Amino acid sequence: MNINLELYRIFYMTAKAGSISKAAKELFTSQPAVSQSIKLLEQKLGGQLFFRTSRGVSLTAEGEIFFRYIEQGYQLIQTAEHKFQEMLDLMTGQIRIGAGDTLSKYYLLSYLGQFNECHPQIQIHVTNQTTFEILDFLKAGKIDLGIINLPIEPDDAIEITETQQIQDCFVAGPKFKHLSVGEISLQELTKYPIMVLEKGGNSRVFLEKYWNANGLILQPEFELGTIDLLVHFAKTGLGISCVVKDFISEEMQNGELYEVKIKEAIPKRSIGLVVLRDVPLSTAARQFVTLLTRDGEAGVENGR
Repeated sequence: MNINLELYRIFYMTAKAGSISKAAKELFTSQPAVSQSIKLLEQKLGGQLFFRTSRGVSLTAEGEIFFRYIEQGYQLIQTAEHKFQEMLDLMTGQIRIGAGDTLSKYYLLSYLGQFNECHPQIQIHVTNQTTFEILDFLKAGKIDLGIINLPIEPDDAIEITETQQIQDCFVAGPKFKHLSVGEISLQELTKYPIMVLEKGGNSRVFLEKYWNANGLILQPEFELGTIDLLVHFAKTGLGISCVVKDFISEEMQNGELYEVKIKEAIPKRSIGLVVLRDVPLSTAARQFVTLLTRDGEAGVENGR
């Protein structure tokens, strides 16, 4: 049965008001228009909904039953409208983010804190995966946005925004402090135990390309899962770790780590925000993206 939902709304308002004239006022229309709509609905349903009284109109027995169900539906619609408005006003909602362990700790965490302070009602779900897994999750609709290490191969389905530049470097603990004086070549560095992130992530791919571009093959002594482990292994004196310089400033200031400068400079790279192209984000997700990109633009202007 194909019935215009507007007829149900007019029926509902008339039943609540108990009067066609009152319903017309609430609906900002005329009494004849309300009467005609009621008659049309009764024709489509095949039965009478109202009967006239001295005070207005009352529901028939069938109309009473019909009203109980229409009332539930109308209340659900009102609830839906209310929830929709709450999401627009950032009073409710969720954001699903994909990010690696390192970026979650050293980059994403501060933004999550800022966002949560302003919008505590928004639920935030963070999934820790590699760059390539995050891209798969994004395409599968399992996350709304991803925070990844760039560069990546071009993909027409993905929209990428660079949010912050980062610089990789080699660091050592006190045992190899002497290497921090002056510069050494990458070839000379290979004489020492090299510690890097394990395979499977974009950071490892980037480092291998850097190594190959200088005519060498990366053959690490240790392959570890996180930058934190690389930092701890370097402090212990087990070798030279390749880490992101931006994330270890405290350790370098405290004299726990020393930068081993290489003549063949490691190219800068960027942290990227990725979303699906042409797929609208929720209001909450858009607000979070604005926070990331606005700060990223300021960082670029300041040379960060």
